[in-house]
Amino acid sequence: MSPILQELREDGILILTINRPEAYNALNKAFFDAMDANMDEIYNNNQIKSVILTGSGEKAFAAGADIKEFSTFNENQAKKLSRDGQNVMNRMENCPKPIIAAVNGFSLGGGCELAMCCHMRVASENAVFGQPEVNLGLIPGYGGTQRLIHLIGKGKAMELLMTADNIKADEALRLGLVNYVVSKEELINKCIELLTKINLKAPLAIGKIVECTNSYYKDGVIGFQTEINSFAELFETQDFKEGVAAFMEKRKSEFMGK
Repeated sequence: MSPILQELREDGILILTINRPEAYNALNKAFFDAMDANMDEIYNNNQIKSVILTGSGEKAFAAGADIKEFSTFNENQAKKLSRDGQNVMNRMENCPKPIIAAVNGFSLGGGCELAMCCHMRVASENAVFGQPEVNLGLIPGYGGTQRLIHLIGKGKAMELLMTADNIKADEALRLGLVNYVVSKEELINKCIELLTKINLKAPLAIGKIVECTNSYYKDGVIGFQTEINSFAELFETQDFKEGVAAFMEKRKSEFMGK
């Protein structure tokens, strides 16, 4: 059984579903291998314009990492586990095509880290977020100590990381951890609505938005200079010429990603 199910819609939206409902979609090596392969396709397949990532079943987006799989690891094995997981999530975070996490239940530990590496998060009303790793004598290993600070601020991030407290969807919305909270029935439709709007924009410009926004958080990278370079590079694209022509002619743009 594949750990991730694929559905590529005619509008170019790829829906990826974590397919381990019997384990509350816990993240294991097979998941990360499959997600890495999916990222290869997302980066290289021009038919894919954007992505929705969700979990199978009604209870969990992903309820953490698969503890049984790493419970006997030594330090070197743990370092590789963390590095490999971060590599996949970094690819997701830096993907030039927008990825939205449709959080349909528990999003804990590695599951919360997975949601946070997506460009946006839409939660169902029953969603629950948390980083409970200290209960195991651990800390997040897939970037959670970094991304949680960026999304909700240092003070609250420190509290949640140290107490292992969970928060419900409405609190996650108030803190800025998620963009929207909707009913379970409307979850995927809300993500499709957002991506349909984004998919009408210039793809190269969307990719540069991702690059420039992420550069804000990178040590040694001057985000303002990244913006200058990206802004200038887009002047050489066909999409810029089309966007200007459409504006002058008072019509809708037809972007080609060139």
